[in-house]
Amino acid sequence: MTYLFISAPFIAAAAGLWGWRRRGGRRQAQALALVLAVLCGLTVLFDNLMVAAGLYDYRAGNTAGIFLGRIPAEDLFYPVFAALVATAFWPEGDA
Repeated sequence: MTYLFISAPFIAAAAGLWGWRRRGGRRQAQALALVLAVLCGLTVLFDNLMVAAGLYDYRAGNTAGIFLGRIPAEDLFYPVFAALVATAFWPEGDA
């Protein structure tokens, strides 16, 4: 079973939640972009460091084969999920 297969339903559910809770404000989309950038950047940095240190690794058969340094692209599904869910509950007001 691949990481993509496991993570896809969760990403779809989070995207659906974000779309359903979308307030139409520009600030919510900006918050999503900022949170995505920070979480994905930190994930790429620190997961690469942990793999380089030998704390864990990925089996070749469980990934799609696209790597960002030493980590598979699917590793970014976790921060994408977190960003979608967290910003889905962004306050209504644009203040």
